[in-house]
Amino acid sequence: MAIDYAASVADTATHIEKCGGVSVAVKADVSDEDAVQDFIQLCVDRFGGIDGLYANAGVSGGNKPFRELTLDDWQRTLSINTVGTFLCVKHVAERLVAQKNGSIVCTASVAGLRANAGGVDYSASKAGVISMVQTIAYELYGSNVRINAICPGLIETGMTEPIFAGARKKGTESRIGQVNPTARYGAPEEIAEMACFLLSDAASYVNGQAIAVDGGLSASHPWIYPQSR
Repeated sequence: MAIDYAASVADTATHIEKCGGVSVAVKADVSDEDAVQDFIQLCVDRFGGIDGLYANAGVSGGNKPFRELTLDDWQRTLSINTVGTFLCVKHVAERLVAQKNGSIVCTASVAGLRANAGGVDYSASKAGVISMVQTIAYELYGSNVRINAICPGLIETGMTEPIFAGARKKGTESRIGQVNPTARYGAPEEIAEMACFLLSDAASYVNGQAIAVDGGLSASHPWIYPQSR
C-alpha cells in the first residue's frame, strides 16, 4: 500500500519555531504500530512527556462511487483515517492515564455525521472515528483524560486542493461553501482554534463529543437557497 506523507511537515515545524515554539518534524505511517510507538517515544524523549494528542492525519479516499471502490481503496482509507487514529490514541492514552491528566482530539468530518460530504470509504472511516471517540470516552471513565472529535466542513487544505483548483479554473470559486448559512468555506486556522480549545483546560468539561466546525452545514436538512433573496 502506497503511503502519502505530508510534504509540508517540515514547513509546519519551521513555522512553530518562528512563532516561539519548539517542534520536531517526523514522517511516519500512522497505520504502522511500530512507527506510531517510535514517534510517541521520540516526543517523550525530546519534550519530557505528553500532555495532549491531536490525531489529524487523514486522506480523502478519492471520492469514487462506491461501486468503483476496490478493496485496496477501502483498506487504504480506513487504515490511515481510522486505524491510524486508533493506534495514536491507544498509545498516547496509556501515558495520559498513568499521569491522570490529558486531552485527546481526533479529526473526524461532517462526512461521518451525514451523507453527501465524501465518498463511502471516507465517510465510513470518519464515522468510525466519531464512534471510537464516544466509546473511548467511557473507557477512560474517571481517569481525568478527555477525548473529543472535530468534524470539519469544507476547509481549504492540501487534501481539498483539487476541489478548489477545479472551481477556480471554472470561475466558480464563489460558489464553494454556498450551501451552509455562513455562505463560505473554512480556513485551517478555524479548525486549529477548536483544537486548541479542546486540548486546553478551558474545555475541561467537554468530553466524548463530535463537534462540527462547518459554518452550520450539518444543522440543516436538505435546503435550497431562495433565489429571491
